[in-house]
Amino acid sequence: MITLASDFGSPYPAAMRGVVCSRTDARIEDIAHDFPRQDVRAAAFWLREVVPYFPPATHCVVVDPGVGTDRGAVVVEAGGHRLVAPDNGVVVPTARRLADGEKFAVWDLAYDDEALASSTFHGRDLFAPAAATVHDVEAVEDLERCSPTDEWVDLTFPEPDLGEAGATGEVLVVDDFGNAVTNVPGRVLNGRDAVTVDDQRVPVRDAYAERPAGDRLVTVGSHGNVELAVNQGRGDDAFGVEVGDAVDLAW
Repeated sequence: MITLASDFGSPYPAAMRGVVCSRTDARIEDIAHDFPRQDVRAAAFWLREVVPYFPPATHCVVVDPGVGTDRGAVVVEAGGHRLVAPDNGVVVPTARRLADGEKFAVWDLAYDDEALASSTFHGRDLFAPAAATVHDVEAVEDLERCSPTDEWVDLTFPEPDLGEAGATGEVLVVDDFGNAVTNVPGRVLNGRDAVTVDDQRVPVRDAYAERPAGDRLVTVGSHGNVELAVNQGRGDDAFGVEVGDAVDLAW
């Protein structure tokens, strides 16, 4: 199986699918093509939450603000999966989760930018063909274009500050429902009926519908992190936050 993920919207992913189909008989699945445009960190977060639910596969990921520059390309192998992506950290959190504490392998994927058909569409001309090749090869180290490397761009998420009186975190992403997903672990809400956010007490609930429509709540999302939410509304608007904003919770 080969999965495709990008911030391309439509119709660019269709060209990537065409390239893959012309080179391999592998089944193709789309993870998402509507990641926030050129937002490597947001894509890295969602990939970390989605990819582990797939059986071992080759994942072609293209969120690539540096396309056409001298940024590198990598193949990563972790937990039976292979990830093909720009060397900008976008697949590193996923690799760490797949590796589950073990070391994961990274190869530099060599390419000649001048030989590619386009300097602005490496998804079609570089990463899709590479994903097809990587999927079909027995071992990545057998590929002439791949060489092991210990020098690759890392990406980590900020750690929250957890204390006895509360927690300070950051909004990592906002999903399409408007839920503001923080980096604060959901376990801090265990046994609590409410927390203080912006000097106001906000109920802690297990489900959005446990509050009336339009009311604010704090909950734990499927990713295990604290969310600022509104039942049938947008938490980011109601709490006045956006990606990167600090979030202070007091018990």
